[in-house]
Amino acid sequence: MTNINESSEARNFLRHCPHCGSSDFRAVSFKEFKCGDCGFNFFVNSAAAVVAIIRDGEGRTLFTRRARNPFKGWLDLPGGFVDPGESAETALNREVEEELGVKIVSSRYVCSFPNEYVFSGYKVRTTDLAFVCEVETIPTKCSDDVAEIEWRRAEEINLDDIPFDSIRRIAARVKEGI
Repeated sequence: MTNINESSEARNFLRHCPHCGSSDFRAVSFKEFKCGDCGFNFFVNSAAAVVAIIRDGEGRTLFTRRARNPFKGWLDLPGGFVDPGESAETALNREVEEELGVKIVSSRYVCSFPNEYVFSGYKVRTTDLAFVCEVETIPTKCSDDVAEIEWRRAEEINLDDIPFDSIRRIAARVKEGI
C-alpha cells in the first residue's frame, strides 16, 4: 500500500479516514483508499456531466463562451454536472434551461468521453455524456456559466479553441456529422 502523502493522485484528496479519523489512510491505487486502523475502504468514482449539442435550421451548432474559470472565455458546449439523485436527462434539461433559457423538446444520447476537470486545485474525473437536443425555441440569450453564444458550422469549429479533452472529442464528432 502507498502512503496517501506519497501518492500524487491522492495528495489533493483525503488525508484522514472519513470513518474513524485516523491519519493512517493510504492510497491502494489511483482510485482506492484504505484505513490501516479501522479497515474502511473508499473508492473515488467518476462524476457524471452532460453536454447538449443544439443545432439551428441552418445546420450550425451552438457553442458557448465560458463566463467563469476554469478557462473563462474559452469555447465550450452547454451543460454541466449531474446533481446527486438526478438523472442525466433531468440534468441536461436543467443545465440547458439555466444556461440558455430554453426547454428541451427531445434529446438523443450520442456518445461519452472521460475528462479531468480541475477546480480549486482539485482534479475531478468526469464522464461527459453528450446528447443531440431539439429545443422549443432557438436560444438568443445566456446566463449562469455562459458569457455568450456562438453558432458554428462544422468547418468553422476549431478544436484548439476548446480547453477540455472530452468536449474537443465531442466537437470532433460534431464535425464528422453526428
